Amino acid sequence: MTNRDHLIGLLLGAEEDWPRAFEEVLRRVGPLDVGGETHTVSSERLSIEPFRLDDPVRTELVIDRLAHWYYHPREWLKKAALVNGTYLLNSPFTFQSMEKHSAYCALVRMGFNVPPTTLVPYKNPVDNVRWAYTASKYNREFDLDAIAQDLGYPLYMKPFDGGAWRGVSRIGDRGDLHRAYDESGEMLMHLQATVDYDHFARALSIGPETMVMDFRPDQPMHQRYAVNHGFLSESAGQQAVAISRIVNAFFLWEFNSAEMLVVGDDVYPIDYANACPDVAVTSLHYYFPWAITALVRWSTYCVVTGRTTDVDLQTRRYFEIADTPGLSYEDKLERYLALADEHFETDRYWEWCGEHLAHLSEAVLEWVTGDDFDRLLRETVEATYPPHEQEQFLAHFRGLVGLWASEQIGV
Repeated sequence: MTNRDHLIGLLLGAEEDWPRAFEEVLRRVGPLDVGGETHTVSSERLSIEPFRLDDPVRTELVIDRLAHWYYHPREWLKKAALVNGTYLLNSPFTFQSMEKHSAYCALVRMGFNVPPTTLVPYKNPVDNVRWAYTASKYNREFDLDAIAQDLGYPLYMKPFDGGAWRGVSRIGDRGDLHRAYDESGEMLMHLQATVDYDHFARALSIGPETMVMDFRPDQPMHQRYAVNHGFLSESAGQQAVAISRIVNAFFLWEFNSAEMLVVGDDVYPIDYANACPDVAVTSLHYYFPWAITALVRWSTYCVVTGRTTDVDLQTRRYFEIADTPGLSYEDKLERYLALADEHFETDRYWEWCGEHLAHLSEAVLEWVTGDDFDRLLRETVEATYPPHEQEQFLAHFRGLVGLWASEQIGV
């Protein structure tokens, strides 16, 4: 047998809990015998430094948690992808140009139930010497109240590019509308109709794996993800999984979360561009072991099988389905999902994991129920909460992760 070593790069910000967990789970993958070769997969945390455009890149794959907010590593990722063929779980090309606004537009084009949404001009002039002349000559006056009235109260005002709930306001009346617009300054804003929903669903997708969770945005972070397995109807659940995977395949995103409002069997996508999806143990808790396992599985699959990616979105294939006469929404969803599963090699992925990573679930369970994970959990709680709250939150997260572990044992 020949030996092949694969290196995964972690491009990190302030996070510590999930990178430690990723490193621990990846160590449990072990050498893999695939096709007459022994593959060893490891990871390293990437530093930020000057780079020449023709510099080599050691890592075959990069999990990026920083470049959406920090331009220097973003440009390094573009160089790594274009010059070195480095595999990126999320494309910086599409996250830079295809933010929340473009995600809405793509979903509208494909016939999904995006709530009515209007983009309004900046409240304050942008910092550009051409602004005053351009605005005086070409910016038409508009009636903000009429736009809001057409969408209907209550509605939401939020930045077109989204991110971390920045600048999001619930608009209940005319006073709220003008107050929020005045405070928006130079942010370009959407006005979006709200939906009187039964459930707020958040789907975390990693490669072809998706977990749809009962999300409660008004709760503190540690209570936002409720452990509620049957909160959606079968049809709504299938749509939530499909839509999340479809939009990720469409934009070449492989580590992304999606938000949807659900009314009965109807699913309304409201946010589909999260370059740094939440994977903290103090928020995901019960779902944390699954998320880290899925991230390790997909990363391992990509580097060992030599999976390659491209910057060409091939949107034409999706729009041909959208424009096919006589197709129902359900028919379109099925065909879109087939394209997404082709992109993610879904059948091949699960077959490959069954053959080469069947041991990983048991290894993760052993780790999560051991002292090492408990130490990670305690240290994360100590770094996150004030001293007088730490025992309370430690018991809270131990209980939820313990619930996950007990359910795995019973499977």
